[in-house]
Amino acid sequence: MTDRTPQGTVRLTVAQAVVTYLSRQYSVADGYRRRLIPAALGIFGHGNVAGLGQALDQFSDRLPFVQGRNEQALVHIATAYAKATNRHATLAVTASIGPGALNMVTGAGLATVNRLPVLLLPGDTYATRHQGPVLQQLQHPVEADASVNDAFRPVSRFFDRVTRPEQLLTALPAAMRALTDVDTGAVVASLPQDIQSHAYDYPVAFFAEHDWPIRRPAPDADEVAVVARMLAEAEKPLIIAGGGVVYSGATEELEALADAAGVPVTETFAGKGAVQRRAWWQLGGIGLEGTPAVNVLAREADFVLTVGSRLTDFATASQSLFQNPDVRFASINVNVHDAGRLGATGIVADAKRALAALTDVVRANGTTTPAGWQEKARTLDGQWRQERAAALDPDVPFDLASLPDDSDVVRDTEASLTQGQLIGLLQEHARSGDTIIAAAGGAPGDLQKVWDATEGRFAHLEFGFSCMGYELPAAIGVRFAEPDLSKRVLSLLGDGTFLMAPTELVTAAQERLPVTVVIPENHGYQVIHRLQMVRNGREFGNEFRYRDASLEIGSGKPARLEGDYLQVDLVKIAEGLGARAVRATTADEVRAALAETRDHAGPVVLVVPVIPHADLPGAGVWWDVAPAEVSEQEAVAHLRDAYEEGLASQRWYG
Repeated sequence: MTDRTPQGTVRLTVAQAVVTYLSRQYSVADGYRRRLIPAALGIFGHGNVAGLGQALDQFSDRLPFVQGRNEQALVHIATAYAKATNRHATLAVTASIGPGALNMVTGAGLATVNRLPVLLLPGDTYATRHQGPVLQQLQHPVEADASVNDAFRPVSRFFDRVTRPEQLLTALPAAMRALTDVDTGAVVASLPQDIQSHAYDYPVAFFAEHDWPIRRPAPDADEVAVVARMLAEAEKPLIIAGGGVVYSGATEELEALADAAGVPVTETFAGKGAVQRRAWWQLGGIGLEGTPAVNVLAREADFVLTVGSRLTDFATASQSLFQNPDVRFASINVNVHDAGRLGATGIVADAKRALAALTDVVRANGTTTPAGWQEKARTLDGQWRQERAAALDPDVPFDLASLPDDSDVVRDTEASLTQGQLIGLLQEHARSGDTIIAAAGGAPGDLQKVWDATEGRFAHLEFGFSCMGYELPAAIGVRFAEPDLSKRVLSLLGDGTFLMAPTELVTAAQERLPVTVVIPENHGYQVIHRLQMVRNGREFGNEFRYRDASLEIGSGKPARLEGDYLQVDLVKIAEGLGARAVRATTADEVRAALAETRDHAGPVVLVVPVIPHADLPGAGVWWDVAPAEVSEQEAVAHLRDAYEEGLASQRWYG
């Protein structure tokens, strides 16, 4: 790269300019400066190989490139990296046009829903149109300028299509602002195939190093005073900690407020681990997959302070959880819309700064909760901890013999452990600094309910989008963000998710990344099976079973998936994709496998058969999933009646 003109410009292709620019962008947060986008991931096709492919090759010393197997998974890697860095950095992902680009749309939706920054650089169809229609091009009958990349618009925080080289001068800075905004998400710069290779004389100053501050909006003193007064007036207050506490690094401030005011603290999926110190007020998960102790307190609470959460229906049990007729809500959030959920009185500010300000007022006023409320929290939590310990104990065999005759639990597999007992073994093995990851199926719910995420045993739960296929690539992203190999990165995912998207094991092997995948093998999409049973009354299409007769499509003859469980060798699949794979059936075998593979210099897959349908204790709340209002099946009619009784518990809070 040389300065070719006296005006201080440099001639680069669009793709070369993008790579050069990205290599010189930094985020600054709390005085710490780091590369905003330190690497790129991608899969090349005709839509990006001659443009971005050439530029990434030429400037590989500035922006390292990671080759992947599936474009959606690559976006998940980048998103998990952003989450693991508390949104202070992310990765760029490039794909070709058409199906390659569209494969990234799900990942974009996940990032935006979870307020996590990721930069996507999909190829697009020719801007000049000399060649159209080109391979993999969408032809819209009315909108001639439409391409499949327009699908990114509703799932992105920022979208731009660069159709001329000089547009980079405004498009790239706008993209960086969106990536570092407090309300961030997927950022898409759509790059037509031909434009990537077009050249332009860019100002040299455009490529100077640039710092982008991660802002911490300050709280308004009047808003803080109002919420402090609401807390002081409460007899039964409760705090819900969301992902914003984690991203803001506000753990100490949250703990200080809970300590000063004596308020029980619960956590959402994204907020799991927001409290790191063990204390009486640290109670764990809330809502549909929360603890029964927390949910009893939530029903009685007369004041609920939410910090950094958008309160999905899992947290609120579909707006049925908070039953005190006098309950009031307050919220701390950088997003004004999220700050007003449930009609809350909002403090629109950074969680760390707002919690610190609120704690100062609480201390000055001497606010504390009644002793009876604190004692109730201790008692309920103590009872739950005993129940939890029994459910997780891997050394006490699950009692199949005492199950009632109508139990759904499957008795005739080789499994001797429940999924809860497997989690107990993982908890036993976990050290400070380790991270456990889950995203869809039963795993994130079980971890939300029982995982001890205090004292540095981090939980990385993606449940904003609940996306199957996130877990394995997320382990790669977390490992990229955590180079200390003494800290284990482990993903817990069901056999259904593994069979859907195992291929990034190849990427982990290629990059020699020590990540561990633990698969509780329960022969199906069992968490949906569980929901199906309580809403339909019978199983259909969720377990991995052989068809009971030959399927003759169109014949009208019934042929159902009701045979024996499928015989699928997950260990061989994992070994074939480059992982060290182990099958462990007993508690001692799992312990040995975890210990022996902890220092393995590459991907590890541990397959553990678990007893199908043997679930953890329930959370004791309702969820708005409606059975069919009209059905010829008698069981469905009864379940519909029970559902409509549950509807009466829903409330409008404002």
